[in-house]
Formats: sequence, structure tokens, C-alpha cells
Amino acid sequence: MAQDEKTAKATLIQTKYTEMLLKIPHVMGVAVGLIKRGGVYTGEIGIVVMVDQKQPADTLTPQEMIPSELEGVPVDVQEIGIPTAY
Repeated sequence: MAQDEKTAKATLIQTKYTEMLLKIPHVMGVAVGLIKRGGVYTGEIGIVVMVDQKQPADTLTPQEMIPSELEGVPVDVQEIGIPTAY
């Protein structure tokens, strides 16, 4: 699949799941972007879920877990802290 097709598919999936993802505790935003693995960008397009603080998986309930993929599109959880306006 070409990069433009991957971006279009990720955008469609992001639109479909944003409302659901924003209901999960600590989620601050959802976007289409580049996936990071081990702190390094992979060049892969996916859904980026921005959280104020990452939580250990063993402390989360099933409803609080963010899926690792949605309809075949990879999901990356990225910690952004708490946004502040100056």
C-alpha cells in the first residue's frame, strides 16, 4: 500500500475511533502521525494517541487499555504531559 493510501486509511480510522479513545482516562488527543517504537520513529503511519502520563499496563482495567491496532492500523501511545497555555 502506498504512503498516501496508508495515510488516508489511518485518517478514516482516526475519525471513526477518536470519540471512543478520548473517553479513556489520561487520553489528551488523537491524531494521524508517525509511529515510534522504543523511542525511535519507524516511518510507519498510524494513529497516535497522546496521553498526559503513560500508566503500567498491569494497573489498567480492560476498558482503560488502548489497543495496539485498530482495523489493521497501528496505534502508538505517546506521553505528552499536561498541555499548558502561556
